[in-house]
Amino acid sequence: MRALLRTVALACLVTGRLVAGAASPAGADAGERHAIDAAKSKAQFSIQHIFVERVTGTIPILSGTVTLAPGSLVPTAVDAVLDPAHVDSGDRDRDASLRSGDYFDTQQFPTWTFTSSKVTSTGPAAFGMDGTLTIHGVAQPEHLDVTVTGDPKEPVYHAAGHIDRHAFGMKGARLDPVIGKTADVTLTIVLAR
Repeated sequence: MRALLRTVALACLVTGRLVAGAASPAGADAGERHAIDAAKSKAQFSIQHIFVERVTGTIPILSGTVTLAPGSLVPTAVDAVLDPAHVDSGDRDRDASLRSGDYFDTQQFPTWTFTSSKVTSTGPAAFGMDGTLTIHGVAQPEHLDVTVTGDPKEPVYHAAGHIDRHAFGMKGARLDPVIGKTADVTLTIVLAR
């Protein structure tokens, strides 16, 4: 669950080749915008559950953009929109519970959003991304660690982070004590050609 939440933020992860030590504000105007290929990108989550050890699942990425400086795979800005109403944890009853008011409340909050605020190089094909993740109507700062693989013409971004579900107001009633507080989130982001 937590991971799902962060996944939204992660879905906004971006690419590439970074200039060592460089930090880029997410609102930078310069650069070329690339759409996220929603069909090839995914957000996954994993969270501790006392009865089943860990619950894993996916949340679809609806859309998003990555802004890249000319000739670079390092993003200057990233934004993404996720669809918690189509969460898939492999169990229909659990998915219905996740969509309910106890957790995602998809009737009132049908989408999650992530908008980057800073990108900092941590290596030749790695960077950190800070931004704002909005889930369940609550906006929180989040951090993602991102690595880049694949061909420079078709890079694939892999992001990882951790989301505190309680910070977003998800405290499902009677089962709350048996569910972990922090969700691990991973994102795989592919840019549309």
